[in-house]
Amino acid sequence: MALIRDIDETQSPLLDHLIELRARLVRCVLALVIAFAICLYFADPILGFLVQPLKNSFPDGRGQLIFTKLYEVFFVELKVALFAGFCLSFPVIANQLWAFIAPGLYAREKRAFLPFLIATPVLFMAGAALAYYVVMPTAFRWFLGFEGEAGGLAIEALPTANEYLGLVMQFILAFGMSFLLPVLLLLLHRAGIVSRAQLAGARRYVIVLIVALAAVVTPPDPGSQIILAIPLLLLFEGSLLLMWITDRKSEAGADLSSSV
Repeated sequence: MALIRDIDETQSPLLDHLIELRARLVRCVLALVIAFAICLYFADPILGFLVQPLKNSFPDGRGQLIFTKLYEVFFVELKVALFAGFCLSFPVIANQLWAFIAPGLYAREKRAFLPFLIATPVLFMAGAALAYYVVMPTAFRWFLGFEGEAGGLAIEALPTANEYLGLVMQFILAFGMSFLLPVLLLLLHRAGIVSRAQLAGARRYVIVLIVALAAVVTPPDPGSQIILAIPLLLLFEGSLLLMWITDRKSEAGADLSSSV
């Protein structure tokens, strides 16, 4: 009887956690659906904002996007609304996930994880802004430089709406996710998986990996690859500096406790 009672007591908290998780996931989905509906209504202005880097890259500012399928632009607007809706609803989704995880953490652990929660959207937006305002105009001007004439025939850029949107999303996601490198490194350091000395000793390999990553996630023009690689290197060095400060504080706290 005691064993059955213990099993029931362990199942009850698990059931409560599953019910809470379901409720929070439903709220996340509702937030995404509402944000998607709002962004779908404003899909044309959002798409107009996303095409500005390409428009400004044409020499006369009179470029165009074409579509080769009748339903292509409709699905482009759906993708735009979904992408923008996720960005709009992300604070709600992150808040629901944090509200589910936070009760299981100690106060010290909450204070430790809070800076990472704040830094994640800030760094992602910084990477996305760099992609939109600097990298995409540079890359598009380089691509459009291949317009001209060959063998008496004109070579003209006629990008489709779907292909352009895919390229823009690739830029924004690649730069936004890449800028989360400090969050990943500092979490690994705080968890004790890697140390500052190990990362500093592997600096040459990290540089090679960053250059390779920049070559993979960006289009094949050297300008955008360099523009991504340099900030990533600076973020890596900044992560090492933060690790050094954290280690010094930990050592100072350990010395103080041992002296007491």
